[in-house]
Amino acid sequence: MKLASALLGKSPYMNIGVYQSAASLTALERWQDVTAQNVTASQVTGYRKRTVEFSGVEMGAIQANPGKNKIGSSDSPQPLFPKATHGISFQHGENFPTQRPLDFAIEGEGFFELKRPDGSLTYTREGTFHISPERKLVSRDGFELLNADGNAVQLIPGAGDLTIVEDGLLVQGSTQIGRLGLKNFEKPEDFTPVAAGAFELVEGAKVKEVDNFLIIQGHLEGSNVTPMQEMIALVQIARAYEANQKSMTTQDQILGRAIESLG
Repeated sequence: MKLASALLGKSPYMNIGVYQSAASLTALERWQDVTAQNVTASQVTGYRKRTVEFSGVEMGAIQANPGKNKIGSSDSPQPLFPKATHGISFQHGENFPTQRPLDFAIEGEGFFELKRPDGSLTYTREGTFHISPERKLVSRDGFELLNADGNAVQLIPGAGDLTIVEDGLLVQGSTQIGRLGLKNFEKPEDFTPVAAGAFELVEGAKVKEVDNFLIIQGHLEGSNVTPMQEMIALVQIARAYEANQKSMTTQDQILGRAIESLG
């Protein structure tokens, strides 16, 4: 085994292929998790597809033996390893009619602003609303829908049915009761997903007002996921995973034979 140790000491790159295959498996697992989530949430109104981008990153400082050649040092080649980075697609989903007057679909940019019972805010394009016992418009989860002034949309008892004009003006019977104000994030990194179709701001971030939008009453926006594309991706992931597993096994066998022949 002294010869094998010497071999590894002189050739710190012998396991690079194994490490690269292992990194590929990790990246593929993340892609699989994201794709499976997209398939599961493909029928959730307002859901935004999760994406994965791949890049090559340097391995960093890894030593085969202390004091020997350091992988990633200035006098060594820089092997690259695959890394998966998560993202979100904000491509719009298709609007579809529901004929329900408290279903609102957004055309254009922006999100509905909702207030949780604890006072915190969340943002969504899922436009299914209900009337609470306090005569407020609330989401499926009971979160209050906020108007352009940041207050809950409050209905007037006995004033008639609610109509929303395309520019967000709220009219109950013949009485104007406010206007919806949509919000958007200043930068993609300002938000984080907290539910299938909902987001919240990261600490220190701010939202901005959206000027150009339309609200379509009696419609909802579907997810922007194409299930068939996600199913095809799952097949591609499975094949790539199998290929990398075989590659790792082959490289491990080659290394084992080299060690046996030298030790």
